[in-house]
Amino acid sequence: MRRKTGCTPGRSVSGAVRRLPLLLLTLCVMLAACGAARPRDSSPQTGTPARIFASGGRGPASSEAPVMATAAFHPELAEGSGGVLIDLSAVSEGYVAVSARSESRLKFQTLMGEWTYTYDLSSDGVPSIFPLQCGDGHYLFRVMENIVDKKYALTYSTECDVKLLDEFQPFLRPNDYSRYDAQSECVRLAARLAEQSRDKLDFVSAVYEYVCDHITYDAAKAESITTIYLPDVDKTLSSGKGICFDYAALAAAMLRSQGVPTKIVFGYVAPDDLYHAWNMFYTEESGWITVSFEVGSKSWNRIDLTFSAGGASDEFVGDGSHYSAAYFY
Repeated sequence: MRRKTGCTPGRSVSGAVRRLPLLLLTLCVMLAACGAARPRDSSPQTGTPARIFASGGRGPASSEAPVMATAAFHPELAEGSGGVLIDLSAVSEGYVAVSARSESRLKFQTLMGEWTYTYDLSSDGVPSIFPLQCGDGHYLFRVMENIVDKKYALTYSTECDVKLLDEFQPFLRPNDYSRYDAQSECVRLAARLAEQSRDKLDFVSAVYEYVCDHITYDAAKAESITTIYLPDVDKTLSSGKGICFDYAALAAAMLRSQGVPTKIVFGYVAPDDLYHAWNMFYTEESGWITVSFEVGSKSWNRIDLTFSAGGASDEFVGDGSHYSAAYFY
């Protein structure tokens, strides 16, 4: 049985006096298509990662496959009111789960220290999973309901002290930005690629090459996408096309399912300040080289499948000075 620790009972806000409108940021983190305007930076800096891989180095392909880390909404453990349920039972595993019903559009926020992440929240009761990417600390969670134009009113809030099992937990599990499970075709594909790989780095290379070879950029989709878009990783795989968000979500699903900590990163690429999505993965090993940069030992390393698949020059893709990260998922 999961237990909630360090959490404060939630607060429901109702009545005309309490419904003080909150003017949300016009652009939230759900910007999916490249080329959008710059939102406020609300992302933490990543510290020195702890050891995570069970094997200490380059192991054989026959090494036991890792148990896939999962995420789920547990209604029996959730708290809330007014159609809102927030499940804090798995915060040590790096995520919060939310379910809500409303006739109006909803937003969900996680606030920790100086960082604020704002999400669109389904209003039909379908659970959402959001990462606790800011690490250990005291989090405030808020559900807000649209009242008029772009103004929202707080309907429910709760808070919790979070102590992660380790800092990689938020980047090893599925969430709304990269939904998958054991039956997902991309997970099965990742398992097959892992079986044929010599070690973790060879597996990352295999995923990189597969996505670059089989997924093409969908320019028409990029032109028509809305800010509430979320990827379908298996649809990206089966259709063979997608936008930057699709590339990053698919790579994250495949790598995470095999125990490779992977971030979906939103930020900007010079010289045109293009809003873009890419990945960073963590490795303890070194020696794997692709797109003109060497993977560093015990560090997060960038991999940009959108530009690589599109044939961008190695110099452009590999030079980290072109990238400015804003959000991590």
